[in-house]
Parts: sequence; C-alpha cells; structure tokens
Amino acid sequence: MVEENVMDLVEKGLMLPLMEEFYTIQGEGYHKGTAAYFIRVGGCDVGCHWCDVKESWNAETHPPTAIDSIIANAEKYSDTIVITGGEPLTWDMGPLTQGLKAKNMKIHIETSGAYPLTGVWDWICLSPKKNKLPEGEIYKKAHELKVIVYNKHDFIFAEEQAAQVGKDCILYLQPEWSVRDKMVPLIVDYVMKHPKWKVSLQTHKYLNIP
Repeated sequence: MVEENVMDLVEKGLMLPLMEEFYTIQGEGYHKGTAAYFIRVGGCDVGCHWCDVKESWNAETHPPTAIDSIIANAEKYSDTIVITGGEPLTWDMGPLTQGLKAKNMKIHIETSGAYPLTGVWDWICLSPKKNKLPEGEIYKKAHELKVIVYNKHDFIFAEEQAAQVGKDCILYLQPEWSVRDKMVPLIVDYVMKHPKWKVSLQTHKYLNIP
C-alpha cells in the first residue's frame, strides 16, 4: 500500500525520482557561466549511445523524493534553477515548477522534448535526439535549440530541427564530448558558413566542475 501511494504521488508530480542536485556553473548554451542549482531527475528512454549520464536512465534506481524537499534545498543556493535528466518531461513538471515559482525562482529546463511539455518555464533548452523526436508543441516554445554533433549527418538533422522552431529561438551546435577534437573544426567551419548558428561547448568539463 505504501509503495502504491508513493507511485501515485510520482504520477501526480508530487514526488520525483531524484538522481542528484548540486550548485555549480551552467556550462552550456545561452546561460553558460551563470551560477545555477541543478536538479537532475532520473528516468529516460531516449537512449543516446553517447549519453554521459546513462546512470540516469533507470528511474527505479533513484529514490522518489518529495518536491517540497527538493524546493527547500534549491532555495538555499540560487534563484536560478536548471531541471535536467534523464528526461525530465517523463514526469509531470507542473507541481515542482509551480512550487519553485512561488519562491520567485527562474526555472530552466534541458529536455529532448520527447514527451509533452508540462510545467512553467522561464527558459526552455530543446536538445532533440534522432531516435525519439520532440513532441510538436515544444518547438515553438523553445528559447534555444541545442543540437549535439557526433557525426557529419548531424548537421542535416540540425537544419531539419531548426526549421521547426520559432524565429527568435537561438541555435547552437555542440560537439559531443568524446569526439570534440574531430568535430570542433567542422562545427566552426559550418557556423562561419551558416552564421544563424552559434557554437556551444561544454565549458564545465574544461573547468573540471560538475
């Protein structure tokens, strides 16, 4: 019965499978260099072979945690909150984001968009993946589009995705970390030829911080 009650609360977004939470510097995209509190939610079935947090995939390995506890921890550190995963939209983000908003926090999400958009957001970073494409609504709401470049075909994929976002969405190409030395020169060349794009780097890895 207790387990059933917990799962019911998870379904309602009142508890979430929390993998980790930490205060650091945002390393990627538009807000790079900004101090932010990260909430990493477990659970993802998108299955990118190059994912650097595969331990986030199985939600059952991460304890269901009351959102009141998550919010209380977050407000100790920063008024800028980044919710990431895993794939956070696997779960209903409404209750968590409403609770954070009640504390006057700025709330960002990093998502593949593979599930319907829930929650209230100040910034949406959409990072689509080929093997589970975004749900349609999120394209027009995304503030930034971040495409991970692992091989040359990803430039074609990036243009396909860019054609679907709003005109004010900021476009980023980011090398996948394990092939960065190979892909960075290609990305630099591509951005110089197609200046609507910008380069994003995982600066937190160069800084050796979480």
